[in-house]
Amino acid sequence: MTDAPAASPSLFTKRDALLAQLGSFRHSQERLQWLVEQARLRPVPASELKTEAHRVPGCLANLWLVAERRGGRCYFQCDSDSQIVRAVAGLLCDFYSGQSPAEILAVDPSFLEQVGINQHLTANRRNVLSRVWERIRACAQASATT
Repeated sequence: MTDAPAASPSLFTKRDALLAQLGSFRHSQERLQWLVEQARLRPVPASELKTEAHRVPGCLANLWLVAERRGGRCYFQCDSDSQIVRAVAGLLCDFYSGQSPAEILAVDPSFLEQVGINQHLTANRRNVLSRVWERIRACAQASATT
């Protein structure tokens, strides 16, 4: 028997499950509240990872994103001093973490528009989503070429 990592669900399966979960809420406030609750349950990255190298520029709130490659997969952690920013950034980190570079590059986060996540965020928080996606995609692209 080998100690190979268990296969993770495909991003298409995860996407469909996430869309179903978010779509089950009748109002946008309920969706955002659920995202904030999920963020509270998420482990906080070690404080030594909150460095300038991991800080995401262009955000009004402090946001740190740590990208790591292990065993052919990409892993992401984030933290912010804003609950909403932590929730929104964490949504993407949780969604893409543990996936292969090819899977990550095959599914961009535009599917979140189907459940209205983007339309209920301020311009700055939509910018956060874009910046987090840029970092996640960059990690996947770098992993795919090595």
